[in-house]
Amino acid sequence: MKRRKFIKKTIISSLGLGLIGGLYSWQIEPFWLEFVKLKMPIKNLPKDLIGKTVMQISDIHVGNRFNYKYIIDSFKKAQEFKPDFVVYTGDYVSYENEEQFTQLETVLKHVVKGNLGTVGTLGNHDYGNNWAEQNVADKITNLLENSGVSILNNEEKNINGLNIIGLDDFRGLNFNPKKIMSNYNKTKANLVLCHNPDVCDLDVWNNYKGWILSGHTHGGQVKPPFLNPPVLPVKNKKYNAGEIDLNDGRKLYINRALGNLHQIRFNVRPEITIFELEKEM
Repeated sequence: MKRRKFIKKTIISSLGLGLIGGLYSWQIEPFWLEFVKLKMPIKNLPKDLIGKTVMQISDIHVGNRFNYKYIIDSFKKAQEFKPDFVVYTGDYVSYENEEQFTQLETVLKHVVKGNLGTVGTLGNHDYGNNWAEQNVADKITNLLENSGVSILNNEEKNINGLNIIGLDDFRGLNFNPKKIMSNYNKTKANLVLCHNPDVCDLDVWNNYKGWILSGHTHGGQVKPPFLNPPVLPVKNKKYNAGEIDLNDGRKLYINRALGNLHQIRFNVRPEITIFELEKEM
């Protein structure tokens, strides 16, 4: 009898813990935003930019897979930091149909913009179904541009001495990193944005030394303690999340995403990153 009671209690406890864990992963952590603060040393940084901030927002995934009012609320929290620069690293929607344009337009009424400048790049989801719909990318680009976000497609933009280089998405229709990386000026204070970190392994960098900001992975969204995420949408599985030294003068930072591709997270909180600029000696 004692053994049966023990087994019964064990089963009930396990079911209870599973239910609590499931509710946490579904209803709490996907909306438990973390603001991550880091230093960003950059070569050739002008003196008047020392101490300024760069806010990275990535993978907002506006659509029907979770309540995107959370994105609006997160934007309002982010605005309180009064960032000097804001950079967006792709995947503004989880595209299903044209409804996402209206949804994104609603969210962009609250878009976070930098005091000095705001730029972004596109992600694979911004190219619609099978990443192959140029008209979807064009519409999303127009919505962002009209909201004050300058989209860089294998282009650069110099803002008050910070030269931001934006690469189009690795899986998108216009991926052409050599277009800009073959001609970038090494004497400037450069910062590169690219949605998918797998680009870091391609022979396109022309001896670039500096920071690369990306997203795409969401940190896997589910990460068992002390283990790697079981699912990562990249070829190079070391590209998980956070700061990664590429050991060649480049430093990669992978944002864990503000939005959710699916409404489940465990041990991988959504993130907005705030970098404080320093001059690299």
